[in-house]
Amino acid sequence: MTMNNLTKSLLIPALVAGAFSLQAGDITGSITLKGTAPKERDIQPLKDDPTCGMMHNSTPTTRFYVVGGKGELADVIVSLDGISGKSTGAAAPAVEMDQRKCVYVPQILAVQTGQKITIKNSDPVLHNIHSQPTVAGNTEENKAQMPSSADLSFTINKAEDFVKFKCDVHPWMFAWVSVFDHPYFAVSAQDGTFKIANVPAGKYTLKAAHRKAGSVTKEIEVKDGEPVKIELSLDAK
Repeated sequence: MTMNNLTKSLLIPALVAGAFSLQAGDITGSITLKGTAPKERDIQPLKDDPTCGMMHNSTPTTRFYVVGGKGELADVIVSLDGISGKSTGAAAPAVEMDQRKCVYVPQILAVQTGQKITIKNSDPVLHNIHSQPTVAGNTEENKAQMPSSADLSFTINKAEDFVKFKCDVHPWMFAWVSVFDHPYFAVSAQDGTFKIANVPAGKYTLKAAHRKAGSVTKEIEVKDGEPVKIELSLDAK
């Protein structure tokens, strides 16, 4: 092979790869809540618990709606509908959840199929982590975790919305994990913002789902690496 031919054989694949990478774009945006969120409920059993209650100066409340002063809504799962079979979960970094002051932190998570969920116990009490999926192919698990013991690991094999995790020892403890078979999703932050990075060019349905406020969808298009900015709202229920 001549030097010119060798150069071409190396250059063309690089140019092709570069062209495809340029087509990916980021989807960013924000989620707001319309209306007034329902009043959160006191978690009286937590406060009354002889051990867990000592970790709180006042009675903790539920956190179903985490809303900012201008309606910014946290804990919304934003994802692309209809793009599937591209999970990188086995190679993706683990997502962490802690048991702290006898509540799950965070209470809303999103992962890929096969991605590890690492669960810690930062409390001086026994907890058990009981996953309760409903989709066939996802296995229910129940693991005890002593104080200061090793982290526990869970994985979920099939896509499913809001898989419930609970502690049977402390029945007020709940968390919910949404599972996708692709990496194109995000959870809105405290200020309601989200970002889904490196989305291939194409037309998609963007879905924003909240465990209490329901869901909303919007048709979008990613063009040749151009960023897409979206503002969505959900109604308080």
